[in-house]
Amino acid sequence: MIKDLFADSSSKSSLGFKFREKRLLFFKDKINRLNKPLKILDVGGTLSFWADRGYENHPEIHITVLNFDKKESPYKNIISIAGDATNLSNIKDNQFDVCFSNSVIEHLFTRDNQIKMAKEVQRVSTFHFVQTPNRHFFIEPHYLLPFFQFLPKKTQYFILTKTALSRMKRWDKGFAKNYVDEIRLISLTEMHEMFPKSRLYHEKFLGMSKSFTSHNFPE
Repeated sequence: MIKDLFADSSSKSSLGFKFREKRLLFFKDKINRLNKPLKILDVGGTLSFWADRGYENHPEIHITVLNFDKKESPYKNIISIAGDATNLSNIKDNQFDVCFSNSVIEHLFTRDNQIKMAKEVQRVSTFHFVQTPNRHFFIEPHYLLPFFQFLPKKTQYFILTKTALSRMKRWDKGFAKNYVDEIRLISLTEMHEMFPKSRLYHEKFLGMSKSFTSHNFPE
């Protein structure tokens, strides 16, 4: 039961899944209030993410999912395109009504890349909804270890590959190396700097912000 509780957020029994679903209720409430039809760009998402939440073949919501590889879509209103979150130069200013991104911006290796993504997200859409874990929350959410984000990368790699402390398993060496290199958590201050005109939706756990979402939806 403990293993299920702390499993990946794709597992419906995990804490991560429960937090994500609550966050998406907030998102749904906001887009339900916007004029239709809506064009949504999902940066770093998947086709199944939207289909699993009942948006497949929705007549008034058209979704473009951008990721590394283009996928064939069985849905009339959801398409897939290949692209780079830090460079959306093939997309016009305000081409989309909403830009959505869930737990992607912390996977971009460097602060410079994160700033580039933040600027692009705000450029190509009227409204944005960008979620990321809080760097200063006591549990690092990708590894489920306390204060893991503050350890040197060499120490992180050793713990992941030589022990089963993270998610009760030893990580594959190549996968661990790539993950340690790409993850850079963002602080509250940095989030404000990257999205200076936006509000933050906080997810609280034990009175602390587990993650936050930058958005500029109307009140």
